[in-house]
This record gives sequence, structure tokens and C-alpha cells, in this order.
Amino acid sequence: MLKKPILKNTINGIVFGALCLSLVSCDYFKQSDDRKVVVRVNDSYLYEDDIRSLINENTTSEDSAIIVSNYITRWATQQLLIDRAELNLSETQQEEFNDLVANYRNELYTNAYTDALISRDLDTSLNKEEINGYYEENKDNFILNEDLVKIRYINLPKNANNLEDIEKLFRRFNKEDQQNLLDMSLQFRNFSMNDSVWVKTKTVYDKIAPLSVEDRARLLKKDNFMELQDSLNVYLVYVNDVLERNEQAPLEYASPAIREILLNKRKQALIKELEKDITKDAIKNNEFEIYN
Repeated sequence: MLKKPILKNTINGIVFGALCLSLVSCDYFKQSDDRKVVVRVNDSYLYEDDIRSLINENTTSEDSAIIVSNYITRWATQQLLIDRAELNLSETQQEEFNDLVANYRNELYTNAYTDALISRDLDTSLNKEEINGYYEENKDNFILNEDLVKIRYINLPKNANNLEDIEKLFRRFNKEDQQNLLDMSLQFRNFSMNDSVWVKTKTVYDKIAPLSVEDRARLLKKDNFMELQDSLNVYLVYVNDVLERNEQAPLEYASPAIREILLNKRKQALIKELEKDITKDAIKNNEFEIYN
């Protein structure tokens, strides 16, 4: 809760000093309601209630003064700019801006209302058949615009004394090897053993420092083992599979996007149904009437 002495001292010390700042004389303050006025700029008023939330009980007097001063200066400058704009912009421009503001306000209200209703009724469950069906019907829309790889890697210190054993396990990579590698993973600086998931090559470049876009041809080799080094680390890398840009995106990679598309279709259908129902009810209740 705001400490009143801090707020009072802040306002008294700032408003009637730096903030009277030639904007207006305090003698001209006119209240449009019962709230306490802090600053006036022409016909716009800033009230004590408006700045109360800027300060909490943990804010020092010095910080309060800075916060309030900065806020009031920004507010006053904005009001002055708005007033100058209203004087200098044409009526046509002002009408256009007012229409934009009104439309934006209407969209905020209607979107918030429809989103609340739709989120209540929207069925977000999708089965594999729906996703597969959409994928098969729209394959041409799912073309890769970047390279993908299925990859596993281990990043470990150069001075690891069991590097040869780790490399052997990593390359052979049967179930027992995978478990052994996981058991010794505390000595790895970073690793990923899941080479059944498609990842973007950009992610690989970010994770494996010695690799960069210049190594694209080297990276895009299927069933390819690489041992890389920098000044401190050794990187063991195995590329399990590759898909290059402009190839068909696999279903498992396209599925999240398809899910969003299908859910959005459901959402739009519910919105149309809502709009139809609300109009029908308004006509029935004599709330909506068109005059010839």
C-alpha cells in the first residue's frame, strides 16, 4: 500500500517546482471532478489517483520523486503534442484517425468477447486421421524452406580420459550403448541422444560451435559421423537422416502447423455461428431493426 507521506512529499516537491515548468500557472488549475489535480495541460488534467500506482511502500522518497517527475513530464509532453496536432492536422485527417481509434476499440471489445466464448466451446482435440487427411490434401503447402536433420551429438572436454570408449559407444549406439552413455552423461558439457526428431540446421550450428553455415554440405550427409574440436571441447556428431530445403516436409514436422490450421478453422466456424445466432436473437427480441 502507498505511503501517503511519500506521495504527498513527492507531489508537493515536484509538481509545484519542476512540473509547473512553464506549462501553466497553478492558479489556473480547474478540477473537472472531485479528484485532486496534479497537473493541467490546457483542458487535460492529471490527477493524484493517476500517479498513485507508480509508487509502492518500498519506493524511497528519492526514487518516488524521479518516477513521478518523469511520468508527469512524459504525460505533459504527450498532451501538448496532441493539442498541437489537433490544431495543425486537417479535419479530414482527424476524422480518419478518430475512425481508426473507434474501429480499434470495437475490435478489442468484440475480439475479447468472442475469444472468451470460443475458448469455452472450442474442442481442441484432434485425431491423427484429421491431421493426416489435411496433410495429404495439401502436400504442396508443406515444402521445406530450410534444411532439416536427425542428429545426435555429445560435447565433452578435450581432456576426457575415456574419449575412445565414448566414441565407440556413440558410433555403435545400440540400446545398451545408449544407456551406458546416459549413465556417464554427467561428464558431458552438452548432449542430445534423440536422433529420431527433425531439427533445423540453425539449431545445430547454435549447439555445435565448430559447425557453421559454411559446413552445410558436410552436415547434410546421411549416416555421417564427425569428430570436431575447438580450443576446449570435442564434439561427437552423427547425422542420422537429412532433408534439404525445397523437399517435402515430413508429416511429423508439419503436424504442429496443421494442428494450428485446423483449430483456427474450427474457431472461425464457431465465430460465424456466434455472429449468426446473436443477430437472430437481436431480431427476435426487437433489438435489431433495419428501416426501409
